[in-house]
Formats: sequence, C-alpha cells, structure tokens
Amino acid sequence: MRNMPTITIEDAKTIAAAAEAEALSHGWRVTIVVADAAGYPLLLHRLDGAPLHTAEVALRKGRTAALTRSLTKGLEDKIIGGRVTLMSMSGLLPIEGGEPVTVGKDCVGAVGVSGAQSQEDAQIARVGIAALNLVVS
Repeated sequence: MRNMPTITIEDAKTIAAAAEAEALSHGWRVTIVVADAAGYPLLLHRLDGAPLHTAEVALRKGRTAALTRSLTKGLEDKIIGGRVTLMSMSGLLPIEGGEPVTVGKDCVGAVGVSGAQSQEDAQIARVGIAALNLVVS
C-alpha cells in the first residue's frame, strides 16, 4: 500500500486567500470552493456581492474536477465536440471553472469557482492552486 498526500484546511485557506485576492483585483464577485479528493467541500468562500446561486455552481465544479481528476473545461469541450453522453454523469457540472489540485501524480482535491465568466473562474482557481504550490515546494 502506498501513502497519498491529502489537502488540509490550512491548504484550503491558502488557496482561497490567493483566489480571493485574484478575484478582487479584477472586481469579480465569486464563490470559491476548495474540495478534498472525494469532492467534498473543505471550504466554501462566497465573496460579498457574489450571486447566491454561485455557491451551488462552485460546489459542483469543484466536485466534478475532484472526481474526474481533470479540468471541467476538458469535459465541457468534449460535450461541445459531440460526446453528449457525458451529460448523464449525475451531479457533475462540465463547465469551465473547476481545476484539480495535484501533488505529483495524485489528485488531492480541487477548486471550483463561480460568478465571473467561465475562463475567469478558471483563472481564479489556477491562481489559488499556484499559491499552494509555492507553499508546498
């Protein structure tokens, strides 16, 4: 049996703080979710002024990225390309803005963001993850 790293609440706070700073620097009012490897939320952070529905969307984007171990943008692109059967994956949301958090070859969690344009949501998530990688290195 091998050991696998896990994401901690401190990691989640680091990710969320960097993601929040990125969103605020652009005036984007979003919800940021940091999920564990199973897609369960460790932290949900809805910025002042973020629309209420963004909490649910961010949760689903984070869960999707964690469970599929992939960018939600990749799933979105596959559906746009004709693989519509992917829409039958219960509870998952194949819309850009969900990014997996990896350590080596292991997916330890994910970040889901909602409230800005989808590519901006993904940008916010990537900045948050990059802050964690700076701390881990």
